[in-house]
Amino acid sequence: MKWENAYHRWLAHENLDNTLKQQLDDVVNDSTQLEDMFYKNLTFGTGGMRGELGPGTNRVNIYTIRKAMEGLAQYIASHGNEAKHRGVVIAYDPRHNSQRFAYEAAATIGKHGIKCFVFESFRSTPELSFAVRYLKAFSGIVITASHNPPEYNGYKVYNQEGSQLPPNEANSVINYVNSIDNELAVESTDVEKLKFAGLLTVIGDYVDQAYQDQLRTIMLRPDIIKEMSDRLTIVFTPLHGTAYQPVVKGLDHWGFENVTVVKEQAQPNPDFSTVKMPNPEEHQASNWP
Repeated sequence: MKWENAYHRWLAHENLDNTLKQQLDDVVNDSTQLEDMFYKNLTFGTGGMRGELGPGTNRVNIYTIRKAMEGLAQYIASHGNEAKHRGVVIAYDPRHNSQRFAYEAAATIGKHGIKCFVFESFRSTPELSFAVRYLKAFSGIVITASHNPPEYNGYKVYNQEGSQLPPNEANSVINYVNSIDNELAVESTDVEKLKFAGLLTVIGDYVDQAYQDQLRTIMLRPDIIKEMSDRLTIVFTPLHGTAYQPVVKGLDHWGFENVTVVKEQAQPNPDFSTVKMPNPEEHQASNWP
């Protein structure tokens, strides 16, 4: 595929998203940038996909999200009506456009008559995995780019066990996604129509509570926690992500009393303004700009 062909296909699209169109107009004279946007299709691998935000086939945007969801929808449909009825749980993080992508995902997969459960606000990936099992869904996705820089976003797929897809399942989904030639032609539907039809349910507190209740069951030595809770000091930072509520509530439920949250990094922030690298495994995560 020549990048120019893909670029002109986007330019000719009548209903191209206005923001993406403006971003293309901003780099109209920058062939290097345009080539990077269009020289390949964004790779959909075993864990899903991730990449820079922006227009183009090599970027994360509403059209590449729709393409990924269309592939997943075809995969689910191939497993019959029971799989469609069990549906998909969708979570998202605070990154730029995550909420919009979550509802674009629901609008695409819902058009196939597949039920969707979308969290009302930001939720962590572990809770998404739990929710898939708790709601007995067939699949789950989370809109996130994990530890990548702020200009990235992405999409991860989970199976009915709440785990990332093993090779055989992943290859099937990948084949469906790769069979879609034109991401701009993937159709979606209206979110409100899906709600009215019972194909989209917004979930929240009751799943959160079930998650916290389940967490309590994995305490190995509650007697030790009770004995040491007043002497043990815990410092925690969510690094501007989704972990503040579940971790603080979990520690409180377990009986830990001396918990200090780094207030500058407690609130969700898509720009990760207080860290050079939003990855707790990297030393840069502890170095403020």
